[in-house]
Amino acid sequence: MQYGQFCPISKAVEILGERWTILIVRELLCGGRRFNQIQRGLGDISPALLTARLKFLEQEGMLVRRKIPGQRGYEYFPTPACEALLPLIVNLGEWGLLWARHNVVDADLDVELLMLYLERSIDPAMMPGKESIIQFKFRDLSEQQNWWLLVKQDGVDTCISDPGRDVSVYVTCTLRTMHDVWMGDRTYREAMDAGDLLIEGEPSLVRNLRNWLKPSIFAEADRAPLPARLAA
Repeated sequence: MQYGQFCPISKAVEILGERWTILIVRELLCGGRRFNQIQRGLGDISPALLTARLKFLEQEGMLVRRKIPGQRGYEYFPTPACEALLPLIVNLGEWGLLWARHNVVDADLDVELLMLYLERSIDPAMMPGKESIIQFKFRDLSEQQNWWLLVKQDGVDTCISDPGRDVSVYVTCTLRTMHDVWMGDRTYREAMDAGDLLIEGEPSLVRNLRNWLKPSIFAEADRAPLPARLAA
């Protein structure tokens, strides 16, 4: 995609303007390192297209691809050029909350993407012990209502089947409610007082939930009202 202009904006868009590219940068900056991790955050992108986009970004000096020692496959690391885009990505998200929220539709509330963000928001260092299990039950989903986060000292994994271990915290709500409290549209207390959110489990974890489940980076950002079709 060449614009034939010397304007630095046009040169930046020649690298970043193709479909999916900004979101791939988002995933790299959010810690996605392996192909399947990056693809998980993108949803509908085909493996072939993701491969092509990653190759292009490597050629443009936006990422470094390294072989995984002793394993098949590669890991992808952002270069300083890519990391310099972090303020732009954050500002783009803040702009979207103010000026593009009217484009949100019901289908955009994707449980797999929300669980990925919740997984990334867990701080294992704030959860005592070697392991904790957080179970989410989304009452409004007709399929796959239950999801689990397996929290260990070295990371967090999402499970779609019962890991068969004692659950530390149970979270019961609709997908929309969990989205709203994590994004900062509602507080946990507001949702609980309204009967939309139920949190049960180990008292110390329930009481200090916001210490180990960090809110979205946009939780405090200014925003336009939710679209009417979602606000009900």
